[in-house]
Amino acid sequence: MTAPLPVRPPDPPGEPAPTLSKAPAEAASGTPSGVPAQRRPSRLLAPLRETGKLFALGLAVARAIFRRPFQLREFIEQFWFVASVTILPAALVSIPFGAVIALQVGSLTQQLGAQSFTGGASVLAVIQQASPIIVALLISGAAGSAICADLGSRKIREELDAMEVMGVSPIQRLVVPRVLATMLVAVLLNGLISVVGTLGGYFFNVIMQNGTPGAYLASFSALAQLPDLYVSELKALIFGFIAGIVAAHRGLNPRGGPKGVGDAVNQSVVITFMLLFFVNMVLTAIYLQIVPAKGG
Repeated sequence: MTAPLPVRPPDPPGEPAPTLSKAPAEAASGTPSGVPAQRRPSRLLAPLRETGKLFALGLAVARAIFRRPFQLREFIEQFWFVASVTILPAALVSIPFGAVIALQVGSLTQQLGAQSFTGGASVLAVIQQASPIIVALLISGAAGSAICADLGSRKIREELDAMEVMGVSPIQRLVVPRVLATMLVAVLLNGLISVVGTLGGYFFNVIMQNGTPGAYLASFSALAQLPDLYVSELKALIFGFIAGIVAAHRGLNPRGGPKGVGDAVNQSVVITFMLLFFVNMVLTAIYLQIVPAKGG
């Protein structure tokens, strides 16, 4: 014999009967009825948001450079690290760059009957264009990737969140010394690459193309001027700043744990390359419009 099923007491008069299920639209969206659902951020605006965050980080770093206390020890350590991973590759890469430019320009000037201007043309190409580009590639590829990986690993281990809880700014403590280190190393590397590339171009032009040493040096002094070196150093300084900011931005915003850190490193290198080539084009166009050519 089975026990009788319990009977639910009737609802009091005037009260609505409870609903057992949500409306299909409400159940799908998870938003109560009568409340407008929030719009999801558009994927088309994601690049604009990332660009805005990148510029905001750059402004924050520029303001934090002049604040105290300055992390001198961290800056020295980062400077030594960036210099140690870029000096030897810079010297080795600048030799074939200078050689290729000297050989190509020498061949072209020989066809035009102006072989005496080989030295000036090749040296200007090395100092104004090749040297800052080599610095940008090395700083972003070697130093920038290491900076991005370091900051990204700290982020997923929640070290940066712990610093913020303790009242320590990660930008002031970690980002500013790294950005300043990349800028200073970039300027110094630019001078090294200019010298090594010029010597490499001189050697290949004189030895392999039977050029005259006196004509090489005379054409260099006839076409080159001091602002050419100034704009080269300025490019290297700006490229170092951009490489450091992009690496720090991607390192501070990884997605998806350790795999996200690796993706952020790849993204930082690609984004830096694209920005550097664009900025180099803009700076070169501005320089050629402002500074007149020597003898022009």
